[in-house]
Amino acid sequence: MASTYKESQDPEFQSLLPHDPEQPLSPQRPTRRSFHTRHVALAYVAGILSAVLVELFLCNHLALPLFPSPAVHRFPPSAPTNAFPSLFPTDVGYAGPTPTGAEPALIATAPAYPLHTGAPHLVSPLILTKNASQQSGSSVERASFGIDSGPEAPPTCRVTGLHLLHRHGARYPTEWASYGGPANFSGRLHAAAAGWNGSGDLQFMNDWTYKLGEEILTPFGRQQLFDLGVSMRMKYGFLLKNFTDSNTIPVFRTESQDRMLSSALNFALGFFGYPFDGQYQQSITIEENGFNNTLAPYKTCPNAGDRSKADRGTAYDALARLKPQLHGYELTIEDVYTLQQTCAYETVAIGYSKFCELFTEEEWKGFNYALDLYFWYDSAFGSPLLARLTHTPIPVHNSSTNATLDDNQTTFPLGQSLYVDATHEVVVLNVITALNLSNFAADGPLPFDHIPPNRAFKSSHLAPFATNIQFQLLSCESLPDPQIRVIINDGVAPLTGIRGCPEDADGKCPVPAFVAAQREIVADTDWNWACHGDWAVPPGTVWNTTTGDAPKPASASA
Repeated sequence: MASTYKESQDPEFQSLLPHDPEQPLSPQRPTRRSFHTRHVALAYVAGILSAVLVELFLCNHLALPLFPSPAVHRFPPSAPTNAFPSLFPTDVGYAGPTPTGAEPALIATAPAYPLHTGAPHLVSPLILTKNASQQSGSSVERASFGIDSGPEAPPTCRVTGLHLLHRHGARYPTEWASYGGPANFSGRLHAAAAGWNGSGDLQFMNDWTYKLGEEILTPFGRQQLFDLGVSMRMKYGFLLKNFTDSNTIPVFRTESQDRMLSSALNFALGFFGYPFDGQYQQSITIEENGFNNTLAPYKTCPNAGDRSKADRGTAYDALARLKPQLHGYELTIEDVYTLQQTCAYETVAIGYSKFCELFTEEEWKGFNYALDLYFWYDSAFGSPLLARLTHTPIPVHNSSTNATLDDNQTTFPLGQSLYVDATHEVVVLNVITALNLSNFAADGPLPFDHIPPNRAFKSSHLAPFATNIQFQLLSCESLPDPQIRVIINDGVAPLTGIRGCPEDADGKCPVPAFVAAQREIVADTDWNWACHGDWAVPPGTVWNTTTGDAPKPASASA
């Protein structure tokens, strides 16, 4: 049946679709792979490679200055005496033969999809060692989001384009992490009355010093983005042929924050190799108040404040157990929560943390759920503010995006077969919500009095460090229209929450239906009211949204 959608008359539809590469159809789907690693390490690792290491609750409980690390190893030195760059050029010629081979296309040619299931540079605590190495990768288990299909192109289909959205890699704590974060806990501890000491499980703290930096990528974080770049080149390298055919090079986008720019450059190093000069162009937008930025829309929205709620109920058991073991300092529930943060931050920064062994499986599950609550109500389906972002596959416009969209076709190109945008985890969740991937909200608002055992929304699945969303474009012999799929950390997400997207075993949706649904969503969005309106989140449990919209104006609810 021929498509009735007027592609040639629709610039949004055309801008979504890339030039069609000459890529063979993928082979028959391989035998299903099954992963059974739901063990004790799940809660721990979710705290390590998940949204645990993110901009948590604003420091509205404690307003203490950031306590610097007493163990600072500044490298490189500011003025090394033996640095003579002119004597050590990076290119002396004589490179030998350099012919290139065919670009890889694992997404289409391999009999199985390569999942990332390990983090070899991180050491798990002894009590959680079993299967921890298998749990700490960035790939979620097959069917984690309800679609029993892999990221490889479905039978009779071939990949024609990719829009990749990814988060920065693992970093040190932010300056304004919750309750001041680990740095302020260290400051409070060492500012306490002289003579404090730990005993029992906390005896190691007598010799402990705070060793973390602030906000920039850790070595492991750099590797995460390098690995992601390598992974994407191995899977989608064949898309570069389109650029050769059109005599152009890709434009990737990121922001000016150090961890964002470093993540983008490490991704490029993995994707293009060194040197990458001349192979692509890096668009760097300014992330700062007063600057419009589609990759950090909260900078242009006064109402984009912290609206989060959290539950740290399981930390009370840990407080009762640990408080008697720290003498000379009154340990609080907030401190215990911060100790769990310290475990995660130290692990991704220095490879191992003794703090991880202080907590039980149930306490790690509680910590993980506290993060789910935070992100649900701050950035996702329970959020009172939702940005309709234009750096997703559909360049749809309304008042929220017109103010932040760079219309320069050189720096914000359209018609590419490959896009790569780097952003923050809160924006990733904004996008998931904005696109109306409502299956993640199918269980309704997350409760505060218990932890749902099989909840669809898990921040550890959706927003870990280096999280990535593949918006995969397909051409299928059996379907008249081009198709789109959404793949989050190698898990295929259902699109049935999007109006017009059918039930599909592989998570496919016709691009015309997808475009029409996003237009409808944008048309219903009141950016001015959401960002500049005089509204407040109702107290207690009254706020119960699963749409991400701001409370309606009084005139609308009357």
